Amino acid sequence: MKGETTKTKRKIIEIDENKCNGCGQCVAACAEGAIQIFDGKARLVSENYCDGLAACIGECPEGALSIVEREADAFDPDAVELHLKHEVTKTQQEKGVFPHFANNNSPSETLPCGCPSSNIQLFESLCEEANQPSRYTEKGSGLTHWPVQIKLVPPIAPFLEGADLLVASDCTPLAYPYFHNDFLKGKVVLIGCPKFDDTEEYIKRFAEIFRGSSIKSITVLIMEVPCCSKMPLIVRRGMELSGQKMPIEIITISVKGKILKRVTT
Repeated sequence: MKGETTKTKRKIIEIDENKCNGCGQCVAACAEGAIQIFDGKARLVSENYCDGLAACIGECPEGALSIVEREADAFDPDAVELHLKHEVTKTQQEKGVFPHFANNNSPSETLPCGCPSSNIQLFESLCEEANQPSRYTEKGSGLTHWPVQIKLVPPIAPFLEGADLLVASDCTPLAYPYFHNDFLKGKVVLIGCPKFDDTEEYIKRFAEIFRGSSIKSITVLIMEVPCCSKMPLIVRRGMELSGQKMPIEIITISVKGKILKRVTT
């Protein structure tokens, strides 16, 4: 019948959601665009996009990917081509993202594999507005302590005791223009990169902080790119390891510096 897919026993990717931390490295490794991040987890978009060659497996730091042999839709190169064209068109139209530039510096018509956090994006500068910052005050920085890097802050640092904790992915202060006024004021900040830094080290550090300090509240500030979704999971796992329970407010910032959403978990 027309539109009916062909099932065949073949090799195909399988994702263990319990192990997946949402880092997005498998998304970057899949040239067919068969994997995307949804709700902080990697998921197979469609069976017929996966060629079963397992190029993504070696990129997963958590061992969440494996190849299994089962009944699945046959790999369809034509469907993949249409899928990739659709994705790049949607991205360019909605966000002005150009994942690849050809030699003539014009956007390519094809979508290469690559982590969304490394996609090239061009924004119109708001220089005139920046010259007249209506929300700027002469009070200066809202920072009240040092160090600020997660891996450098001692778990028993005195400024952690009774703190309202702000855990910020380190791109957020650059993307959001009012970081100090809107997020940092009255909080102790810890910053780091959930993609490039040591996840297990972070989890242990947060566990030690939660055990040794009476943290009053936790806010996690992340970027919209998939690899950033790992930060709330790190904080939550650290809290679980410490035996503490506390709501976490998660605020997502767009690459253009807008607040996209706030959720409390």
